[in-house]
Amino acid sequence: MIRTVNLKKLYTTEEVETTALDSVNIDIKEKEFVAIMGPSGCGKSTLLNLLGMLDNPSEGEYYFLNEEVSKYTERQRANIRKRNIGFVFQSFNLIDELTVFENVELPLLYLGVSASERKKIVEEVLERMQIMHRRDHFPQQLSGGQQQRVAVSRAVVAKPALILADEPTGNLDSANGEEVMSILTQLNEGGTTIIMVTHSPHDSEFAHRIIHLFDGHVVTENYKEKFHV
Repeated sequence: MIRTVNLKKLYTTEEVETTALDSVNIDIKEKEFVAIMGPSGCGKSTLLNLLGMLDNPSEGEYYFLNEEVSKYTERQRANIRKRNIGFVFQSFNLIDELTVFENVELPLLYLGVSASERKKIVEEVLERMQIMHRRDHFPQQLSGGQQQRVAVSRAVVAKPALILADEPTGNLDSANGEEVMSILTQLNEGGTTIIMVTHSPHDSEFAHRIIHLFDGHVVTENYKEKFHV
């Protein structure tokens, strides 16, 4: 599904040039659950942004579903993103002025799905995520665990092939964090590819493979036996 070749990301100011990623080569297959780990500032979130096509690399190649996308414009990247990728963030990134239902509905609006079809799909997802009883509430009326359920619902409502999760349990207590990891595991078992950035050794144990970054480089990759290829 994903392949990078010597991927590099530089950030330049008037005084200094910083290398956030340097010659990153990874392969991620469909239906994998991959955790990306490493100390703060090692390039984890930068890599996730590149894989999610929220940004372009400075150098190197990025193949998504066999399509080389590294030089694409923002419009081209957005077209691929909205059809294929769902995002789950540590800070939830819900829109405070929209209800739970409306937040989850957003990706379907961007895809031009009809109102009646949107209603049916969103209600099915909210039921599955056990958050239907909060459909007319606003994010600030929800607990952290409930907000992350809504965020996951929004990420999966368009049935993306890939979910990118950036510290998905970072703002949650252990019980709610465990629930979110259980939901991601179920989605993966249903065929969704998941790439997760995490500081948590516990959360990383849910993955099939752990990629360790340090100073912008991949330093080790560890497979679990059940998904070794």
